[in-house]
Amino acid sequence: MSHPIVRKRALNEDTFRIEVAAPHVAERFQAGQFVIIRLHELGERVPLTVADVDPGSGNITLIFQVVGKSTMELGRMAEGDALLNVVGPLGNPTEVEKFGYVVGMGGGTGIACIYPIMRALARAGNEVTALIGARNASQLILEEEMRAACSKVEVATDDGSRGRPGFVTELLRETIEARRNAGGIDRVVVIGPPVMMKAAAEITRPFDIPTVASLNTIMVDGTGMCGCCRVDVGGRSRLACIDGPEFDAHKVDFDGVISRLEMFRLPERKAVAHFRAIREREE
Repeated sequence: MSHPIVRKRALNEDTFRIEVAAPHVAERFQAGQFVIIRLHELGERVPLTVADVDPGSGNITLIFQVVGKSTMELGRMAEGDALLNVVGPLGNPTEVEKFGYVVGMGGGTGIACIYPIMRALARAGNEVTALIGARNASQLILEEEMRAACSKVEVATDDGSRGRPGFVTELLRETIEARRNAGGIDRVVVIGPPVMMKAAAEITRPFDIPTVASLNTIMVDGTGMCGCCRVDVGGRSRLACIDGPEFDAHKVDFDGVISRLEMFRLPERKAVAHFRAIREREE
């Protein structure tokens, strides 16, 4: 069964939002889960977090940044084109209950991943603050949607073109300080580049604030068979696809996560170069 792209919109020069027909996912999805897609018979399996669902229409919303060969291929697809496979929902859903005051921090396309989580936590009765950041204003996504879902939203950009200048982690420091005499923070959820998540964990650690990180590691099958997504959590080897994707950020070996991701940088660059060369010849 193929899955047509119902709608497609560019959020910036390299980030796209697509709605895909996948009723089996839309009717069962819970915040924090993901899907694995395959574009065609020769395509690799790509994990993507579901940003939103519409059970009525059976459509799911995926937001992705063009960073490698497969996302480059996906970015070239148009409305009416179809994905070969959309497998999911996969992974464990976010723990959603009334914690109290919750902070969600998203960086880059991690904003799309944290959006349904913040919305679900707000609906559960939590006071939710979202801290979102990007390299610059053009890379910032879903700000309007976040403001509709959360009690408060603060923005940071590396170059200062929108919101506070600097890294979004500085907003976390400031929020912790501001809440010290106002009841504190009951939970932090962080999604984004591993370096950012590592920094967030170190910021919250001295204050013993429960902190959850969602890990988007290299995956192949998404069912625990291949072992590619293994990560060290509290000295134990865990699989992001079936044990996660969310883990206690204070126990995650982020250096190991970063090291494993770096192993694939060179093959990915070669694949991108090869794909571009083929497309240039065809055009």
